[in-house]
Amino acid sequence: MSPESRMSLRCPTVLLCIYGFCSMMRPIEPFLTEFLTGTYKNLTTEQVTRQVYPVWTYSSLVLLIPVLLVTDFLRYKPVIILQGLTYVTAFLLVLFGSGVHSAQLAFFSYSIAMAADVAYFSYIYSIVPPSYYQRVTSYVRGAILLGYAVGALLAQLLLSLGGVSLYCLGFITLISVSLALITSLFLPMPKTSLFLKGTYSAQQENSDEDTHSSESQDFFIWVKSVTAAKHVGRMFRGLILDCKKCYSSVAVLFFCIWAATGRCGFYQVTGYIQLLWVYMQPNNFTAYNGGVDAISTLTGAAASVAVGHMSLEWSVWGELVLGGFTFLIAGAIFLMDLTDNIWISYTCFSLFKTIYLQLATICTFQIAKTLNRRRYALVFGINSFVGTVLQSVLTAIVINTKSLQLTITSQFLIYASYFAAISLLFTVRGVYTVLHMKCPAGGNHAERNTSLPQGSSL
Repeated sequence: MSPESRMSLRCPTVLLCIYGFCSMMRPIEPFLTEFLTGTYKNLTTEQVTRQVYPVWTYSSLVLLIPVLLVTDFLRYKPVIILQGLTYVTAFLLVLFGSGVHSAQLAFFSYSIAMAADVAYFSYIYSIVPPSYYQRVTSYVRGAILLGYAVGALLAQLLLSLGGVSLYCLGFITLISVSLALITSLFLPMPKTSLFLKGTYSAQQENSDEDTHSSESQDFFIWVKSVTAAKHVGRMFRGLILDCKKCYSSVAVLFFCIWAATGRCGFYQVTGYIQLLWVYMQPNNFTAYNGGVDAISTLTGAAASVAVGHMSLEWSVWGELVLGGFTFLIAGAIFLMDLTDNIWISYTCFSLFKTIYLQLATICTFQIAKTLNRRRYALVFGINSFVGTVLQSVLTAIVINTKSLQLTITSQFLIYASYFAAISLLFTVRGVYTVLHMKCPAGGNHAERNTSLPQGSSL
């Protein structure tokens, strides 16, 4: 790649990293449960657990597919701007709203931003060539993790040393996400989308021709409507065919399974961990939440960047690595649930988050590397949707089933068992893959290579 081409790639990469940093630099989040249940909003723990927090899970389930389809059609940048706007709206409602309904509306707005995450990674993959996917993935993921870590550390320092109020942390969060929204406006618009590459350009040419040749504005609108209808039909047919091609690869399928199931478990644990800490030490204000979040996110960011430069034969060892480290995640959650010592719980949470973020980065760049670049947004969106479906089911059973009325410790026991089941699946599969690949027969290696294609084949 020429120096000019490299410079043209650095600008959107740097801007996207700045956006990711600012959008995730949210100091209020490590203390959001305390903010909602304390004297600021006067909600009860029961209301927050069963009425407020589940809103973003169920809303994300409904919004993910529409946002996925719109993301690729609009070529990412407008959806990134929408994400920044909904972050601003969410924290405005958190700061100035009151009551359960206002909190629910804030989490609904937050769920729109979460659903728009697909545009963040898809945008950069539409700009850079596949040979840079692994490195760029580590940079943009590292930026969002660093932003979250800085926000959590800042919150801890301001509360412990500066004695500031949680309202102050909320205002800092609002300023940070507003800067992210401003940064998103300067992102260059991709010339083509990944999934609709070719169709979009052809339609643009047809539209331009129609604009010049049409004598009637009504006729022009009719032509645009017919073109749009044909485009929607082609898009859905293409979606079905692409799904079959993408998930026909066993290697891609298993990375996608971990990405979806891991996402489900991660958001369940991080979404309710503050309630576990409040249960363990109800009168201690859980004053070190920010520090724990900062340390775990920084170590996760460092691990994510490091794995971007790691050389390993992932087609052989990938599934076994996922299985082994997922077992550590399950063990950390078990210990977190069983202990009465807040510091052991903090340590286990840091281990859990660091390992998950590293494994998620591995899955992200492996999926991107093995697929045709125009199908990445599709696969990433479907993985997010499947993960959200699982999370909604888990939330409905564990949180919102009135007949069960599980305590917070029982809930975390279920989450630990969930990760243990994932670990068992990938360990068994990984052992089989290693034994299969290390057989003396040379044909097995060739067979495995066909199941882990390069981007040009899928």
